[in-house]
Amino acid sequence: MSENLSIDEIESQFDGEWVLLEDPQVNKQMEILGGKVLWHSKDRDEVYQKAVELRPKHSAFLYLGTMPENTAIVV
Repeated sequence: MSENLSIDEIESQFDGEWVLLEDPQVNKQMEILGGKVLWHSKDRDEVYQKAVELRPKHSAFLYLGTMPENTAIVV
């Protein structure tokens, strides 16, 4: 993909998947507003491996699914 998408577009297109964004657009609270989707997959490790391969200067990972109960999230 070569175009910047809004977070709403990304969420609707890649529901339930891990997404690698290049040059994420963020607000003052560092919430992601959009960016260029470099890779997406239901497999987290595949997305991480693609990030290692592509080596984007500025990137973000998103999970666009429902987290299971009792899941700890470290930010």
